[in-house]
Amino acid sequence: MSSQDEQFQAAAPDPAASSADDGMTWWYRWLCRIAGVIGGLSCAFAGLWNCVTINPLNIAAGVWMMLNAFVLFLCEAPFCCQFIEFANAVAARADKLRPWQKAVFYCGMAVFPVVLSLTLTTLFGNAIAFATGVLYGLSALGKKGDAISYARIHQQQKQMDEEKLTGGLEGQA
Repeated sequence: MSSQDEQFQAAAPDPAASSADDGMTWWYRWLCRIAGVIGGLSCAFAGLWNCVTINPLNIAAGVWMMLNAFVLFLCEAPFCCQFIEFANAVAARADKLRPWQKAVFYCGMAVFPVVLSLTLTTLFGNAIAFATGVLYGLSALGKKGDAISYARIHQQQKQMDEEKLTGGLEGQA
């Protein structure tokens, strides 16, 4: 086995390990990845369009947006960056991050160009990248509980409140 094969196996993410600890379903994970790829495309095109100007802040925001696109592709779709030697290692590290960490990272990455240069191009170009961060943030909140367990909890609290109320009234009489 060559050293490149060993590096690839070490960098390849273990799907069982990542799906067990973050609690995301397979379809939600794919939704986040697809949103990341579409967000990367929108950042790349809007960033390139933003660079066609003479305003230095617009150029800086456009370069940052293209950097955002590169990072999104690198983390969410490393097969798009096959020509980069360290792409699989970066993707493996990104898969080990918790969803809330990805949410903060992607949302922060998307907000910076908007703060730098507030134009429609930067707003619309970073909207899907920001939405990717929001999707990861929602997955960090966890699954919603079922109505039966909430009804049981509510019933138990109601009984405890009634017992406290009747215990307080009996003590006064």
